[in-house]
Amino acid sequence: MKSNNYKDYLHSYPDYDGFYGHFGGSYIPDDLQKIMHEIRDAYDTISRSYDFISELRSIRKHYQGRPTPVYHAQRLSRKIGNCQIYLKREDLNHTGAHKLNHCMGEGLLAKYMGKKKIIAETGAGQHGVALATAAAYFNMECDIYMGEVDIAKQAPNVARMKLLGARVIPVTHGLKTLKEAVDACFEAYLKDPVTQLYCIGSVVGPHPFPMMVRDFQHVVGVEAREQYFDMTGEDPDVVTACVGGGSNAMGIFSGFLDARSELHGVEPLGRGPKLGDHAASLTYGSEGIMHGFNSIMLKDKKGEPAPVYSVASGLDYPSTGPEHSYLHEIGRAKYFTADDKEAVQAFFVLSRLEGIIPALESAHAVAHAMRLARENSGSKPLSILVNLSGRGDKDMDYVIEHYGTGEDEYAQFLKDNA
Repeated sequence: MKSNNYKDYLHSYPDYDGFYGHFGGSYIPDDLQKIMHEIRDAYDTISRSYDFISELRSIRKHYQGRPTPVYHAQRLSRKIGNCQIYLKREDLNHTGAHKLNHCMGEGLLAKYMGKKKIIAETGAGQHGVALATAAAYFNMECDIYMGEVDIAKQAPNVARMKLLGARVIPVTHGLKTLKEAVDACFEAYLKDPVTQLYCIGSVVGPHPFPMMVRDFQHVVGVEAREQYFDMTGEDPDVVTACVGGGSNAMGIFSGFLDARSELHGVEPLGRGPKLGDHAASLTYGSEGIMHGFNSIMLKDKKGEPAPVYSVASGLDYPSTGPEHSYLHEIGRAKYFTADDKEAVQAFFVLSRLEGIIPALESAHAVAHAMRLARENSGSKPLSILVNLSGRGDKDMDYVIEHYGTGEDEYAQFLKDNA
């Protein structure tokens, strides 16, 4: 496929074996591979049926509240200058983030496959809340694996999962964060792949998971492009989203692959570029296999997954989706970083200027948009569409405990943009 022709991209990638170029695939034991083939075959058949498509569309409209709007952040745009910043408001999706888009799709697939339980890992807790919501909707059992560190940081989401009827299972080994939660969930799934379905939380894992999650998140990109065009009569100059595993980014990117827009993924730089202080896989990593797929990952001296960190629990993963690695390699998407300080400032600035409290994950993309706007020296205002992937209710206790209510960060922003 020519680099400037993406009309048929979604039908061409991944290939039958789950590869995006040489990224992706399914590097798992034979017994688990058989299960993955069954899921792929079921998905390929069921997801194309009229009954499945009609039911999913009804759920999105009448239960999730889709379409979510695109909002022009006028005060933020005016304050920075020489830019027009727009937000795709996935924070207004039911449960407060984009995660429900694929969780309802995965839950519906489990229903059609006759499963009794759905299980998953979670980092920031939004995927866990979304899957617990799907389980309640479809009347299924639900187990959520979550690292102890993230359980402490994301207490509101833990409470929500339990209220929805899910069983939250603490993961106590290793760094006790997202990677370890994925490990534990895979182990649990191997013990019973017949009655339960593993509903992975991002565009990661062995094929067909990256494809399935992208396809269910594609609705974000389709809506956003139509809405932005209706508002402005053109495509945005830049479409940007935060990237950990990369589900929200692939959702919105997939709607603009054949557009003139630049696609910018924003990885978490955390405390800085030292290994262990960030989770910027594409920026500092190298090719490697983890959790059954080949992608770009952060490695320690032994070649094993390196320890990672981010103020945003949903981004602290030592690899990234294989499709992001492919888009990075062919140059269709560019990847940048935002550190904790920038993300926290964006968290407070968006809250004060627009009355929108973003998730810390989403705040990384907002921070990048703010940086692009400041750096734009051209005569034409830069138009930027940010995928605001979630709301910050889950982060408020943590942010207030560690940063207060943002007076210093907001004052510095006003000084820098006087």
